Amino acid sequence: MPAIVKQRRPRDPDPQAETNDGEPLAPQPDRAARRRGDSAPAVAGVPLWRPVRGGNAFEITVSRLAQAIRLGLVGAGDRLPAERDLAEQLQVSRVTLREAIRALREAGFLESRRGRTGGTFVVAPVTGEVDKGRKAAPKAKGAAELARQMGDSLHDALDFRRVLEPGAAGLAATRTLTAPERQQLVACLAASRDRDPTTRRVADSRLHLAIAAAGGSPSLAAAVADVQLALDRLLVAIPVIKKNLDHSDRQHTRVVDAILAGDAAAARATMEEHCDATAELLRGLLG
Repeated sequence: MPAIVKQRRPRDPDPQAETNDGEPLAPQPDRAARRRGDSAPAVAGVPLWRPVRGGNAFEITVSRLAQAIRLGLVGAGDRLPAERDLAEQLQVSRVTLREAIRALREAGFLESRRGRTGGTFVVAPVTGEVDKGRKAAPKAKGAAELARQMGDSLHDALDFRRVLEPGAAGLAATRTLTAPERQQLVACLAASRDRDPTTRRVADSRLHLAIAAAGGSPSLAAAVADVQLALDRLLVAIPVIKKNLDHSDRQHTRVVDAILAGDAAAARATMEEHCDATAELLRGLLG
């Protein structure tokens, strides 16, 4: 009787078997890790890759990627998800996604690597005009010029933040937080005390996003991310004032302490005080 030879099933195609440019890569060892990227987002609970809706799909896709990088949700050294997964999450074509990634790569903020651990990686924070699909401006604009360009939208963003973020802090204090959520708040608070000007702003944003995420509402967390991004370039451009940083650190600590203690009134009131202080500083410096 002839021997029975079992046929091996062909392996499923590897979703990370190509770079974001469609170039072949060696198979990756961990499917779960491939689908989420090499690194988890810096702040869990904040919607990372929101669908692109309306307008110019290319520019909005570049903006979505730039926002995630600028706010520290993906940082230098982090790998983007596989092309097909990311395109599905953003709900854009893979051609549009490739063009957006190419724009950010040409501007020097992403790089594609080959090999077993290859993919598309973040190499620097996004600044200047990159979020509109153009290369970064060679020189950062001054705070006053940025404020003039924003016009009434600056005051609108400050007013919106004053309503939104205290509500987010108060909501977070009403929830019974899990151990990972509490750990994330404590870790982001510690990082926010960093005085290195190259990392301070991102660390500050991460803390505000962690507070919003602790509220358990993805829609609220997304709105806080939007308002943080609206003010980001201004806050980077204004002079560094040590007394202001000391004050900000104390307010951050009081907000997180109130959230961890379940004191919604104190969390809300302290975040209002913090938002008012930032708004006063911006309005005072920018006239």
